[in-house]
Amino acid sequence: MRRSAALWLALVFAMPAGAQTHGSNKDDKIAVSLSYDDALASQLDNAIPALNKLGFKASFYILPDAQTMQLRMNEWKAVAKQGHELGNHSLYHPCSGSKPYREWVSDEHDLDRYTRARAIREVLSANVFLHAIDGKTQRTFTPPCFDTQAAGEDFIESLKAHFIAIKGVDDNGRSVLWAPSNVTGQQLIDYVRNVSSQVQLINIIFHGVGGDHLSVSVDAHAQLLDYLAANTNKYDVDSYINIMQKQAKE
Repeated sequence: MRRSAALWLALVFAMPAGAQTHGSNKDDKIAVSLSYDDALASQLDNAIPALNKLGFKASFYILPDAQTMQLRMNEWKAVAKQGHELGNHSLYHPCSGSKPYREWVSDEHDLDRYTRARAIREVLSANVFLHAIDGKTQRTFTPPCFDTQAAGEDFIESLKAHFIAIKGVDDNGRSVLWAPSNVTGQQLIDYVRNVSSQVQLINIIFHGVGGDHLSVSVDAHAQLLDYLAANTNKYDVDSYINIMQKQAKE
């Protein structure tokens, strides 16, 4: 995603989404999904070593045309072998250019100019690409910008059969979601600590970690991970696909 997208996303996700009451998890822990969008270099350099140090599994929503996919493919293959999820983020990160703060959206990748069929085709093509990397046939999807329509037509419903879950769509009111940027470690910890006791799933969507766009610092990211590691009696940190598969069995 181009850096000019940062203002729009920061405004959209400046405040956490509200949660509905659905009761606690069976084991009385709150699931925490740490996910990382756009296949950024700082994720390979900083986020993955920090996660692996503490044994946490996360989800990385990959853009096949990202520079790191061209230059560091073997490292992404290693990420999958380490037990992290490589999730679908479509081929080219298309978003609706008509929404506020979307001047960064190119005509070529403007969902308002797409057909529904094209939007679906690009998402499913990304699945083929990801299968070639990790050999997996099941994964989850995070829609770029959380847009769900192409030229005014919904394309998400037709994709549900192809994914275990779609982030921001398939949480059934049981979750909160935040994409932090330029925040402190304490702010990250406070967000997790202060969710309603009825929340079953906390989604934290990172982009850059110590670099790239919509970034949080390496120290802030590490402080959150250390807090979660010190409170495993309260939080179950796992990849989004694993969490959704566990919740489906409850």
